[in-house]
Amino acid sequence: IGPGMAVYSRYSNILEPNGQRLTVRTALQLINQVLDEHLAEQEGHLDADSRFAVAWFEQYGFNQGEFGTADVLARAKNTSVAGLVSAGIAESSAGKVRLIEWEELDPGWNPADDNRPTVWEATHHLIERINVHGEEGAAMLLAKMKPELAADARQLAYRLYVICERKGWSTHARDYNGLVVSWSNSQEKATEFKQSYQQGKLL
Repeated sequence: IGPGMAVYSRYSNILEPNGQRLTVRTALQLINQVLDEHLAEQEGHLDADSRFAVAWFEQYGFNQGEFGTADVLARAKNTSVAGLVSAGIAESSAGKVRLIEWEELDPGWNPADDNRPTVWEATHHLIERINVHGEEGAAMLLAKMKPELAADARQLAYRLYVICERKGWSTHARDYNGLVVSWSNSQEKATEFKQSYQQGKLL
């Protein structure tokens, strides 16, 4: 977005293909549309449970929805409601389904011990760590994650932030943005933790 907006300070007029002036508001809408399309394409790399969670979140947030609707969506994403519950990212009760919020997650979660790890779960555990324990807490969890899981979690956090901004869900947007903004520092500390651990093993 920054480089796109920089064009307006460099040139006196920015025009659309039809010759009309391109307003900043329209430019931002176009940038966000392309960004949203790009992030949506990245969802294809996610595990099936996380793909379901993103689609469900976009419609319901963390609110309840009908089991039948969740069942149809889960099948379309090549998973099941029972599988989502088993993965620890959803709750199913009395004909209703909802995604589990980060405050409800097990604070002792270890990705190495998870038989069904998901990018969605990893992302929200990182949010729990950073909200409760700060960057160092997030770093300790990052140090236990496989690099590809961590990278996907970062991408997902940004995708969810964009969804929240569009929906006006400011509280959730702050959670995802907080993780994205602190990522570099947390990642740096995670690397230090790994190096210290390796040195300890050698000694």
